[in-house]
Amino acid sequence: MIISHKHKFIFIKTLKTAGTSLEIFLSQHCGRRDVVTPIHPHVEPHRARNHNGFFNHIPASAVKKQLPLEVWNHYFKFCIERNPWDKTLSHYWMERFRATGELSFDSYLSKGEFPMNHPLYTDPKTSEVMVDRIVRYENLMDELGEIFLHLGIPFNGSLNANAKGDYRLDRRHYREVYTPEQRKIIENAFTSEISTHGYQF
Repeated sequence: MIISHKHKFIFIKTLKTAGTSLEIFLSQHCGRRDVVTPIHPHVEPHRARNHNGFFNHIPASAVKKQLPLEVWNHYFKFCIERNPWDKTLSHYWMERFRATGELSFDSYLSKGEFPMNHPLYTDPKTSEVMVDRIVRYENLMDELGEIFLHLGIPFNGSLNANAKGDYRLDRRHYREVYTPEQRKIIENAFTSEISTHGYQF
């Protein structure tokens, strides 16, 4: 999560959406007073700073409570979202790596511990979106280019980082991986995100 007073933006970090790669990139353009939460494990050249009271995947609602209202209202707030079937498959491969390869996809799905991002960028009481823009992971670089142009951040079309991108061994499209039963599990789990963004399998 990043709060940049230098460029007047707030980045809410979501799960399995290239958020760490974006943090590494943005931290290099942040000022000394800006808030940059730590990455675990640390990745160069990321530099955390001024993060007391904030943490990596802190919800937008919690960030708002800790900021002056004029900062929250006037800074550009954004996050990234991703097709839930693709995102969940990516999350599975990360969890499989952490389990030293001893985790089947069915076992992972049975746990029901999915990368749910909707609560991170919506109001917990009303479910209303709290950020100004939700970038589509599927169109990541083009949309980030628009945002960085608006914020005055130099960008050559690449984040020059691929943090946490080496877990996935099976590079098939997610539609080739899911069985009908597995597909339905994700559809039921991510009803809010699917409804909000119109994602389809």
